[in-house]
Amino acid sequence: MERYQVAIIGGGSAGMTAASGMASLGAKVALIEKRDSLGGDCLHFGCVPSKALIKTANMSHDMYEAAEFLGLTINGEMSFEKVKERINEARNTIESHDSSDRFTELGADVYFGEASFESDHIIHIADGTSIYAEKVVIATGSKPVVPPIEGIETIPYVTNESIFDLPSLPAKLGVIGGGTVGLEMAQAFSRLGSEVTVFEGADKLFSKEDRDIARFMENEIGKELNIRLNAKVVKAAYENEKSTLTVEQKGQQSTEVFDVILVAAGRKPAIDSLKLEQAGVEKVKGFIHTDSTFRTSRPHIFAVGDTVNTLPFTHAAGEEAKTIVSNVLFGLRNSLDHSNTPWVTFTVPEVFHLGMTEQEAEQKNIDFKVFRAHLNEVDRFITAHETRGFVKFITDKKGYILGAHAAGTDAGEWMQLAVFAKKNKMKVGTLSRMVYTYPVKAGAVQKAADMFWREKLFDGPLPKLTKKFFDLKLKLSGGKSSPDEQPDT
Repeated sequence: MERYQVAIIGGGSAGMTAASGMASLGAKVALIEKRDSLGGDCLHFGCVPSKALIKTANMSHDMYEAAEFLGLTINGEMSFEKVKERINEARNTIESHDSSDRFTELGADVYFGEASFESDHIIHIADGTSIYAEKVVIATGSKPVVPPIEGIETIPYVTNESIFDLPSLPAKLGVIGGGTVGLEMAQAFSRLGSEVTVFEGADKLFSKEDRDIARFMENEIGKELNIRLNAKVVKAAYENEKSTLTVEQKGQQSTEVFDVILVAAGRKPAIDSLKLEQAGVEKVKGFIHTDSTFRTSRPHIFAVGDTVNTLPFTHAAGEEAKTIVSNVLFGLRNSLDHSNTPWVTFTVPEVFHLGMTEQEAEQKNIDFKVFRAHLNEVDRFITAHETRGFVKFITDKKGYILGAHAAGTDAGEWMQLAVFAKKNKMKVGTLSRMVYTYPVKAGAVQKAADMFWREKLFDGPLPKLTKKFFDLKLKLSGGKSSPDEQPDT
């Protein structure tokens, strides 16, 4: 039986980050991935294909908008096959960067096949191999949740894992779930030409966002999609190649027929096949339980990414993996503060989220201030005709950033300035004093940060002191404010 210092189960963002870091430091590492290639959900079903689809859909939408603006006529039909080719091209390019050869060259051994624990140190791989590992890292990611809807198993629904393989663009798409995946996919397919209806059980969308952002985005997204809030899908049926959903809303039931149903009702840790009980690893509410250093109930076994109840994002998983490298190899106890980890919802407009929302600040009884700027005040957005949206900073009374939020075109790009400032404990006013190229979209950050100095300088005691100074100066000069006002002699 082959022996390793570390075995990493899962070849996604977290697993690859941990494997490359530990192998580079000289550890003998085994990287185990259940699929026949590395990259994880992000590459195969998540971030990469979805963002390629969103970009393509937005190009189509912008083309028609430009044609109307310029008085042009567009003829012909969109080829969904071409859309899928563009998605696969992006996926294949990135997959080549994450090839198993890269890890082999670093000194790691890569195994393909589903893994499970035989004991807390022995891992069985589906190809029949078993290995021994002194330390283990679990990074198996997550999988879609399929809600308990009567008859759901009778319809050929898709999830984020299969929607990119549809043979054609559906004329009518029904989306069960109005979270990040549901809304991103719904808007993309709407912009490609599908009629889309989103069924959300809650009474609002963007529930984790700042309330001002949520209200604004619900209004914006409602211009393109049919949104059904407080809507519970209670039954599904399939007939004549159509899917029928029975929906309960305000005590009334109705039925709607669709060509395709996308189930986007959330995700859960992909850990069922690991046989965690044979390793003595405890779970809490469906997640692997860890301490702040990502150690499980078995201190030599670690878990990161979507298997633990932190933030369900690729970049969060990557940071957690970086954090545990020294914990695993050298027994350190590093932890990670996710209050500085941002996230973006890639709708149009994009939604950027960092740190505390205004309602969270209120709940914690924090003495806070709010500084905001609207994109219709920023020249770059005006010239681009992209003025929908705003920036909102939440700070403590001294000006240190508690939260930063934005809705706007490419918000995930230009709001990264706020991440740097918050992580480095800078006051929001620091972002005002930077020199920004004119005109750029990051001017929205500067505009919002300028409000800090406006309040500090113009709404505080300084204007009164300045007025007293100039009044005194005028009085001492005998009422003559400058040499130019002296009488002729």
